[in-house]
Amino acid sequence: MESATTFSNPYASSLPVEWRPLPREFFNRQPEIVAPQLLGKLLVRRIHGEILAGRIVETEAYLGENDAAAHAASGQTPRNAVLFGPPGFAYVYRIYGIHYCLNVSCLPAGNAGCVLFRALEPVVGVTQMRRNRGLSDRGDLRSISSGPGRLCAALEITREACNGLDMTAAGELMLCEDGDAGGSVTRSRRVGIRKDVHLPLRFSLAGNRCVSTRR
Repeated sequence: MESATTFSNPYASSLPVEWRPLPREFFNRQPEIVAPQLLGKLLVRRIHGEILAGRIVETEAYLGENDAAAHAASGQTPRNAVLFGPPGFAYVYRIYGIHYCLNVSCLPAGNAGCVLFRALEPVVGVTQMRRNRGLSDRGDLRSISSGPGRLCAALEITREACNGLDMTAAGELMLCEDGDAGGSVTRSRRVGIRKDVHLPLRFSLAGNRCVSTRR
């Protein structure tokens, strides 16, 4: 198992002294195992000399070629190639021609699988995240990054900038832990899909105000 590296934030003294990116081995497992264990971890974006970060409060697992709702269901293409690569890399796609969605690849190279990030609780860079979303400074925290499209807009995540980035390295986009235990996890059906809707592969932190949907 790879040893965790340490990321010391060079930009903002308000951040913790040490951030620990999750090692690649963390993602080298089934998506339905990775998805709930990502809850409580930090999704961190470095951009324009700033740090934007949120605590992960909602995820969905997609199982690859045997999951009709997954982008990998029809096999590997240039668009979804990240899903078939090594674990721990960002897969970003666009829906409705407007919104971006962020996933992280799971399983060994050649085996497709991923976790979709559905909601964050903003932690660092909240003012800039509000601006990125075109929100007022007094809006509800839930409106900033509750939902996969809002999440990407808040953190300035696009396919052009982020698809294929290594999320286990201290770079522009990473997944870190800071010792937070997360909390109780609820499990339910995925939302916003039409296929394999019966699978209980959506995970969220129970009672968290930033979860995108309550059902």
